[in-house]
Amino acid sequence: MIEKVLPRRNYLERSDAYKQKGIAANVDQVLVLAAVEPRASEEFITRVLLIAHAAGVPALIALNKTDIPGTDGARTRLRMFSSAGYEIIEVKAKPRDGTLPSAQEALLARLSGKSTVLVGQSGMGKSSLINALVPDAAAVIGELSAALKAGKHTTTFSRLYRIDGNSTIIDCPGMQEVGIHHLSHRDLEAGFHEFAPYLGGCRFANCRHLHEPDCPIRTHAQSGQINSERLALFQKLVTETGT
Repeated sequence: MIEKVLPRRNYLERSDAYKQKGIAANVDQVLVLAAVEPRASEEFITRVLLIAHAAGVPALIALNKTDIPGTDGARTRLRMFSSAGYEIIEVKAKPRDGTLPSAQEALLARLSGKSTVLVGQSGMGKSSLINALVPDAAAVIGELSAALKAGKHTTTFSRLYRIDGNSTIIDCPGMQEVGIHHLSHRDLEAGFHEFAPYLGGCRFANCRHLHEPDCPIRTHAQSGQINSERLALFQKLVTETGT
């Protein structure tokens, strides 16, 4: 039953070349869940951070399964995001007993009093995390495909859970791709926070930071002041969207 229609203050969406699809509205933050195994895609995380920034929604990253081998490598791969100013919280959401023994207080503190959208690829442990945060959620835990090292989709629709009286978390279906075709070139630039000090310094006002001469973004990537992998991702997304 619809009790009240509230004004929309933000709208999180993704899109491909043909259509746009809403994710959630009127939220306070996005929590991107990565895992040690299967390996989270840095491009996927980047895309989620971009649509969150374009919607004016703050975002943070949680690294799950930090009690298994490979954690140091995962930390290294995510360093590109922490160096760009994103907060990363480590967790160990247990799929068997639904506990969250590590960093529970830190994560709960970041979720307290907020409406949070939980986004992640299949297999990252979203259902385990939901069960740890909301013990009576009875979320279905997905099996990992040993052959493909990817999760099977177990969440097929978005669902809002109440952590407490003032905090909610929205579990989104596992996504393998996040389209960003609704974003402009300026949206992409603004979503890479580390570019900010150098924007406006290019020789050409319409510089795309691909091959143009006298581009300070590319120059600072070559000198290490901008992460070269982040710049490569930016260039790939610019080329893909044609912005």
